[in-house]
Amino acid sequence: MARNEEKAQSMLNRFITMKAEEKKKPKERRPFLASECRDLAEADKWRQQIMREIGRKVAEIQNEGLGEHRLRDLNDEINKLIREKGHWERRIIELGGPNYTKHSAKMTDLEGNIVDVPNPSGRGPGYRYFGAAKKLPGVRELFEKPPELRKRRTRYDIYKRIDASYYGYRDDEDGILEKLEGPAEEKMRAAAMAEWMVMEEIKKEARRAVKSGEVATVSAAAAEILFEEEEDVVEEERRAKEREEEKEKEFVVHVPLPDEKEIEKMVVEKKKMELLSKYASENLVEEQIEAKAMLNIQR
Repeated sequence: MARNEEKAQSMLNRFITMKAEEKKKPKERRPFLASECRDLAEADKWRQQIMREIGRKVAEIQNEGLGEHRLRDLNDEINKLIREKGHWERRIIELGGPNYTKHSAKMTDLEGNIVDVPNPSGRGPGYRYFGAAKKLPGVRELFEKPPELRKRRTRYDIYKRIDASYYGYRDDEDGILEKLEGPAEEKMRAAAMAEWMVMEEIKKEARRAVKSGEVATVSAAAAEILFEEEEDVVEEERRAKEREEEKEKEFVVHVPLPDEKEIEKMVVEKKKMELLSKYASENLVEEQIEAKAMLNIQR
């Protein structure tokens, strides 16, 4: 009895399930081309469906234990869905809907920094990497920043920044040099003025003494100043005399110098002796020298 009830129950369940499926609408498939859709609401619905698929696959690709091949396949599928989403977003704009591309997500590196999407072809949004796919061999290097090379400045770059200020032509314009040189200039001016006053007093005393016929007595400071001036005059005269003597000096050769013919003769004689010493024996050379001496041959 229980078996028949189970059968009836099973048949009833199948019948109810069949009726429920008949009442349901046939499952719609997403159009292959976004341009085939003419309704804005339908286009937005298909975009939402693609977004859900992308979210599901992105959550799945976070698992590093899936293996390299599965991770690469998932990453390819996500990029394919992203391209399809871009087609639907452009179609939504054509149908008068909102522009979703302005608020699209950016790709980040392993540290969370936003990076440019590698796109060598220049078409579409470019190929992106998600989750554990960023740590695959050959992909990690794409996110590593190249070391910053310090560019060496050329001579043109160095001279490009040089202006009149570099050579000190504008030092008087900033006012700093004037503040520093002002006190020093006043001090030097006062010292020079005091020295001039002392010299004037000495000259006046000397004139008065000469007029009165007395011997002029000067102070130690005045005597020192006069002595220094006298030394300067003597030094100038000595230097002028040395310059005149140097001009009058001439180079005299005390040893007679050989001319070109004598030099050539000496070179030939030297080469001849070298050849004789190389190819002739010592006895032959001695006999030749004795023969020249007997015949009174000087060459």
